[in-house]
Amino acid sequence: MGMKTKIALGAVVGLVVIGAVSANTGDDGTGSADKGTSASADRQSGGAKDAGADAGQSSEKAEKTEKAEKKLSQTEQFKAFVEENGTAQEKAAVSHVTKVQGADEQNDILDTADIYTDFTGGLMGEGSGPAKLVASAFADWKQSENGLVTVYDADGELLGNGQF
Repeated sequence: MGMKTKIALGAVVGLVVIGAVSANTGDDGTGSADKGTSASADRQSGGAKDAGADAGQSSEKAEKTEKAEKKLSQTEQFKAFVEENGTAQEKAAVSHVTKVQGADEQNDILDTADIYTDFTGGLMGEGSGPAKLVASAFADWKQSENGLVTVYDADGELLGNGQF
């Protein structure tokens, strides 16, 4: 092969690799419902009419629950999740949460979320133990490749943090 052919072949292979990588880094099912949850369900069903109808019904249910969650604030969503899935200790700790910020948009590069509570006393106060439970419950609610959740007391002092 000539030098021009090798360069052209290398360029084509490079474009194919870039295309494959960008296609695989797309929607992994954790994004918004607009990105095509029903389209991916239709692709998985093989286009059969009965399977497509079932996938359409399940995607409608997913969209309804997602719309209902979007109407609630991040704090209300978090508390509802813990109320449904948390332990008794987590439920008690999360009852002190007053505000959640940064939980709605994630990019898996550097995700941060802040949780504010009504505990007092800072790191050495009464809320440092429950702050670990709050951070743990948050990690159960949201997942990220590289996320950090920070829990603050009523005065804005750091109580604890954790990865999610």
